Amino acid sequence: MTTTQPSAALVPVSVSDPADAALRQAVAAHLARYTGQTRTHTESDLRAFLNWCRERGLDPLTAHRVHVELYVRWMQETRRYKPSTISRRLSVVIGFYRTAVIDGVLTASPADHVRRPHVPPESPTLGLSHLQFEAMLQAGRASVNINDFALVTMLGLLGLRIFEACGANIQDLREEHGHRVLKVRGKGGKVVLTPLPPAVQRAIERAVDQRKDGPILRNQQGGRMDRHAATRRLHHLADDAGVNLPRMHPHMLRHTFVTTMLDAGVDLRDVQIAARHADPRTTMRYDRARKNLDRHPNYILAAYMASGT
Repeated sequence: MTTTQPSAALVPVSVSDPADAALRQAVAAHLARYTGQTRTHTESDLRAFLNWCRERGLDPLTAHRVHVELYVRWMQETRRYKPSTISRRLSVVIGFYRTAVIDGVLTASPADHVRRPHVPPESPTLGLSHLQFEAMLQAGRASVNINDFALVTMLGLLGLRIFEACGANIQDLREEHGHRVLKVRGKGGKVVLTPLPPAVQRAIERAVDQRKDGPILRNQQGGRMDRHAATRRLHHLADDAGVNLPRMHPHMLRHTFVTTMLDAGVDLRDVQIAARHADPRTTMRYDRARKNLDRHPNYILAAYMASGT
């Protein structure tokens, strides 16, 4: 995918009309700011708004604040999306119009004063309990599919996003200062080195199976595993482990990675770094025990000042 032109489906109009050409150029200019998975997700969310406008005969470049407000209301009342999904999609629309103003396509953004929906401070995603996570690890270790244990450990013990785990190659494994590490390509093309605990090393070595190159995780046909194949494998493992949840998906294990670290008493800043969250508030949303009075900072302060009290 190039970074200069949007896909044809993204702007379903003819460029013979100057207004249509201006919209296509504005979309391309906005998407050119992103790469990799961030671009893919931004394109998907922007397409949703452009399709909404098209269905109503509205040119996005002539939209007013009320139209963006109606789009938000439609997502809330008709599609019944979660507040976090609405907030994310609205952020993409706001960013699109901001780019159009920067480039001189518009003089003002119609999305500047649109009210954002309230996003609850707790993450709505369900994570696994400590016992459920242990059961998933045991099921992965016992599985005849050599990819299963690696999949569970890469998501749950390394905290990788599913595209990071599926995109990892054997060539990304290396030694660094005495540590076995995995080079991870994350959001925005950022590359980090993630140390591999012994259990994860063993799981990955089992999946690699003496190969010298290619993907670490493979599907049943021997090709690179994708998110859909990974989700199917996790469903099988959950059944084997007796983990009964309404919906099992890869992000649940990354969620579990964060919550388990926090439950174990790892400092919030260290968890943020391990999870590669840009904003500590994102990490805080996963902290299901932050209302636990046993961890209240009052006790830490009183213990620190014990000699004077």
